[in-house]
Amino acid sequence: MPFYDLKCRCGEVFNIMASMSDRENKRIRCPKCGSNEHEAVFTNVNIIQPKGPAKSECPNIRQCGGMCRHMQ
Repeated sequence: MPFYDLKCRCGEVFNIMASMSDRENKRIRCPKCGSNEHEAVFTNVNIIQPKGPAKSECPNIRQCGGMCRHMQ
């Protein structure tokens, strides 16, 4: 089940794990006021990659799918 960031009409912003059908059928309730009238809030996602030596990229990545000797 996906997580949703939602904002209720009352101003409450909350995060909830719910099925898509729960969201589509307005079965998600605000934890503050109980309303099912809310909208999606889009937040930034930060992706952190570890620093380290970069693998050499395979010149034939489309053919081997990254499974050849260049990727080891």
